Amino acid sequence: MANQFDVVVIGGGPGGYVAAIRAAQLGFKVACIDAWVRNGKPSLGGTCVNVGCIPSKALLQSSENYHAAGHEFAKHGIGIQGLTIDVAAMQKRKDGIVDQLTAGVQYLFKKNKVTQFHGLGSFSARIEGGWQIKVACHDGGAEEVMATNVIVATGSVPRQLPGATIDNKLVCDNEGALAMAAVPARLGVVGAGVIGLELGSVWKRLGSAVTVLEALPEFLGAADEQIAKEARKIFTRDTGLDIQTGVNITKVAAGKKGVAVDYTDAAGKAQSATFDRLIVAIGRVPTTAGLNAEGVGLALDARGFVAVDGDCRTNLPGVWAVGDVVRGPMLAHKAEEEGAAVAERIAGQHGHVDFNTVPWVIYTSPEIAWVGKTEQALKAEGVAYRAGSFPFSANGRAKALGDQRGLVKFLADAATDRILGVHMIGPLVSELIAEAAVAMEFGAAAEDIARICHAHPSLSEVVHEAAMAVEKRSIHI
Repeated sequence: MANQFDVVVIGGGPGGYVAAIRAAQLGFKVACIDAWVRNGKPSLGGTCVNVGCIPSKALLQSSENYHAAGHEFAKHGIGIQGLTIDVAAMQKRKDGIVDQLTAGVQYLFKKNKVTQFHGLGSFSARIEGGWQIKVACHDGGAEEVMATNVIVATGSVPRQLPGATIDNKLVCDNEGALAMAAVPARLGVVGAGVIGLELGSVWKRLGSAVTVLEALPEFLGAADEQIAKEARKIFTRDTGLDIQTGVNITKVAAGKKGVAVDYTDAAGKAQSATFDRLIVAIGRVPTTAGLNAEGVGLALDARGFVAVDGDCRTNLPGVWAVGDVVRGPMLAHKAEEEGAAVAERIAGQHGHVDFNTVPWVIYTSPEIAWVGKTEQALKAEGVAYRAGSFPFSANGRAKALGDQRGLVKFLADAATDRILGVHMIGPLVSELIAEAAVAMEFGAAAEDIARICHAHPSLSEVVHEAAMAVEKRSIHI
């Protein structure tokens, strides 16, 4: 049968398209159902490629270039007169990058003979040997496909702020925040997480006065406390963000003069601010609406995620789930690894994903990255450890680059020296964190990194020196 498949993936984001391609590589007949529309056409890649990871990095690069031209180039003897920003051209570049990457996923599907259905996928019924899946096509039609195995990879959507209506004009989620046609004079950001800090810093560098309102009392509570304190100092002192924590928003009202936000501050004092635009970035929630989960008995947990075991199996035979729609960090690379692992498990192999070595990155300037346990977590768990750190200010390559902010910090088991966590803030630490993740995956000790020759001059030497600092034998400080 034409519409009979070994594996059907619902969702074409990082978890879904990787699962589909890997399953096809393993010899399965595969289909992927995806509903994303961009400029009236199917657009694979999910939130990450369309309105998330990729476009945000494009805008971050543009804003950093603009800031460097206005504030750093003169130090290099490069003079610029009449510096301007063309937001339309910046957005066009961003959109072009997104177009290239979505077309790239389309090409990979064609190359690997993955059949694509454009529409909303949902469970119709359990049938002999598998599942019947309905596709509500965007052209108004409908199709039925049969699958021996189904992988749910429907991702997540922005969490809503009660009382704030997202119109992506005045009050924006990540999609609207990435598509502004002009630089707002006053920008409010609700949420000091990854999205809020990245997009807030983009528009700050382009000229906005940015206020970040965070409900939690601590700043970047998921990060190592030392790194979070350093980040807050840099973001307020250097970037110029007004970061307020312990905030309780009581009212959001959009009107002709902008968006008025009433809130109480950390001291319990009533405050009010008016912004030209407001970005709501208070996290994301799993997308399960429209799956007909209840109709077929697909179990969800108390928070609305598809319930899975350690291998991403659901409670239904032959049904799996990966990515943002299941437990674990909502990270594109975590979704990709789960997608590939599930395809391999379906093939009888041993797919591997270790949450303990999943790296986290915030692409601010400077960047923040970490893998493993934080120092406060080790203290709470009563784990004996040793710490070592080294600043970028003592690194020759960082000086040459003109960005000496931040540090690298190692946490190692006090008895065995095994690396328990590595935390960084500084230039290009999104790249440097890979060494730490590899080291932890192989069960390395801090001494292993300390005794590996690192290229000079390079930023990686800061990782080297931080590992040596665990034994208090850094050379260059």
